[in-house]
Amino acid sequence: MTEVKARRFSITGVVQAVGFRPFVYRVASSNDLEGWVKNLGDAGVEIFVQGKEADIEDFVNDLENNNPPLARIDQINSDSARLDDSLEEFTIKKSSEGSSGSGTIPPDIATCDDCLEDVFGNSRYEGYWATSCVNCGPRFSVIRELPYDRDKTSMDEFPMCDDCHEEYTDPLDRRYHAQTIACPECGPELWYEPQSRGGRIVEDPIEFSAKKLKDDKILAIKGLGGTHLACNATNDQVVSRLREVLGRPNQPFALMATEEMVQRNARYTEEEFRALTGPRRPIVLLQVKGENWLSEEVSPGLHTVGIMLPYTALHHLIFSELEFPLVMTSANLPGQPMLIENSKIRQQLKDIVDGYMLHDRKVVSRVDDSVVRFSGGRRKFIRRSRGWVPEPIEGDLGDSPLLAVGAEQDNVIGLYKDGNVFLSQYLGDIEGPDDLEFLESALDRLLKLTSSSLPEIVAHDIHPRFVTTEKAKDWGGKTVPVQHHKAHVGSLLAEHDLSTLVAIVADGVGLGEDGKVRGGEVIKGSKDGFNRLGSLSPAYMPGGDLSTEHPARMVAGILYPLVERGELRNFESFISDLNLDFPKGSDELTITLNQLEQGVNSPVTTSAGRFLDAVSALLGLCSERTYEGEPAMKLESFARGGEVVEIDLSLLEQGDIPVLDQSRILSELIDLSENVSPEDVAATAQWALARGLTKIATRAAGDAGLNTVGFSGGVAFNDAISEIVEETVKKSGLSFVTNEIVPPGDGGIALGQLWIAGNNNGD
Repeated sequence: MTEVKARRFSITGVVQAVGFRPFVYRVASSNDLEGWVKNLGDAGVEIFVQGKEADIEDFVNDLENNNPPLARIDQINSDSARLDDSLEEFTIKKSSEGSSGSGTIPPDIATCDDCLEDVFGNSRYEGYWATSCVNCGPRFSVIRELPYDRDKTSMDEFPMCDDCHEEYTDPLDRRYHAQTIACPECGPELWYEPQSRGGRIVEDPIEFSAKKLKDDKILAIKGLGGTHLACNATNDQVVSRLREVLGRPNQPFALMATEEMVQRNARYTEEEFRALTGPRRPIVLLQVKGENWLSEEVSPGLHTVGIMLPYTALHHLIFSELEFPLVMTSANLPGQPMLIENSKIRQQLKDIVDGYMLHDRKVVSRVDDSVVRFSGGRRKFIRRSRGWVPEPIEGDLGDSPLLAVGAEQDNVIGLYKDGNVFLSQYLGDIEGPDDLEFLESALDRLLKLTSSSLPEIVAHDIHPRFVTTEKAKDWGGKTVPVQHHKAHVGSLLAEHDLSTLVAIVADGVGLGEDGKVRGGEVIKGSKDGFNRLGSLSPAYMPGGDLSTEHPARMVAGILYPLVERGELRNFESFISDLNLDFPKGSDELTITLNQLEQGVNSPVTTSAGRFLDAVSALLGLCSERTYEGEPAMKLESFARGGEVVEIDLSLLEQGDIPVLDQSRILSELIDLSENVSPEDVAATAQWALARGLTKIATRAAGDAGLNTVGFSGGVAFNDAISEIVEETVKKSGLSFVTNEIVPPGDGGIALGQLWIAGNNNGD
């Protein structure tokens, strides 16, 4: 007689909310095993089985190799157990409220093909906007706390009808324990409201909304993790009206379009198409064929458009009624997070939209659309949010839990626990009380979903006036201040599991330990500490922050060191002859020159972002910044039509480090503009910045005996600059790394802060 044995398993990873328990049930039953499976209160799963040893081994093999599509097993721990004579079959137990391990809730996932067949076929889900199953739909945006059961989500307000309950309790059904299961009989309701008066329209909300969009109306559409503002993306008049009412004169709008529309009207690579059509459904930056598909108002002055495909049944139903793409931009007023509550949507958007498509399922965690860009086949996050959060990033940062509050702009916070980094969704700029409330709620959600208490160690930026710095002091028993650009380097070390490297960090601004504004740095980073090995030469910001808004000021500020060195005379006449566009006219030019000559309100900066802004202003591409990164983004698009003219890349010695002389480079670009096209000047400026900083970095790596050079910071979003840096590094015989798991911009700062705090390098 074959001996019966028993084993107990503890499984961690993405094993809740993905159909893992019914999968275990089916596998155990098919292997003639008795026992049970249950969710733990920390997103892990516990299993007990008993039966023949060979059958248990087959069961383990299936667990490891054949789990559901959204599941991911990080670790399986097993122990021998005592036989339970009371068992006669395998069952699925009620979830445990306790916590004994770790696990992960999956992100919100696009509606699967099976559910779309239900929505557009002859089924009881036909035409239902909130259709989902265990393989798709909302997760992060609806869960309140662990374990992931219906009563812990915003679906607890919608008791299941008999038909839904039958599917929910059938282990062989793909909606078994699908916590968001709902149908027209029992699920959340969708309706349309006109802006002009209260009350709901009795007509079908999908058809009525589509009709309004065809009539070039602007609608607020509440969806998965928040609300979009939508309008016809092919109509100049309505897109311009949306810009006017939002106060966003130039900021690019994201689009939603069908797969067929994209195939017909956009250029894309295989990698880009896989991202577009995959279950995560980010916004992907693409180039558009021709000029007839979209309004020029969608992405003015840029060569790319952010496009996403429908990712909910609601979106698919809307597009079944439309033949044109929609602007789909987050519904938030300046300085405030995206709207998620019906009352606030009505109140704050009443002067912006013509109508509202709303529903009564609460959004527990607002979550913006993720945005990605591909360069050389490599995915680069601009915004890591829906579709990825709250999936962890693996990495050993020690035994102690850690919290990082990130930067103040493009904020993302991070939590480290038990070998995993959990990053929040994109939180935006932390400025006002609503933003701060969003940050606090995001932290609360991270703590609940990881079964964590507030860590005693909290990392933050060294800037004393950041709101996030103040919150770190409120939250942490021990605070670890981390310089901004060191955090960028730390993000590369964490992502690529490196112990040391030399990195180029190029962005708009980061306060240095010396109180100066940094932004074009070469830094060696390791577990032993950080050393600044090179930089852009210092320039002036006449008017302080006003120079970031009026980039013509930066032209004067970058050139002024030539005056101080006696290399440029008749400065006022020289600047006047450039015919720069100062938004406040000639008086602003006079004020700018006076500020430089008198040393008044002209802080020093080494910012690569400000250098690119200055070139953009010099070429007449952007005289007034209306959104973050606008001058540099327009320069990148303009430079695509130019050819690089190699110019002298002079290095100066300042202190004990080499610096790239941006004053001399800008002067040479001005001379160059007399003989070549403006597009050539733009391309040359990007080349000079990239090649010059890489020249410093590769020399520094060689001197230090290192073989890896990295690139991080907001300037790394620029395709041309990134390609030049990578090409130059590799031609030097060195390895190249950049951010691929987190954004190279400030959305990746929290990861770097955690790495530094975990390696005791705060100083």
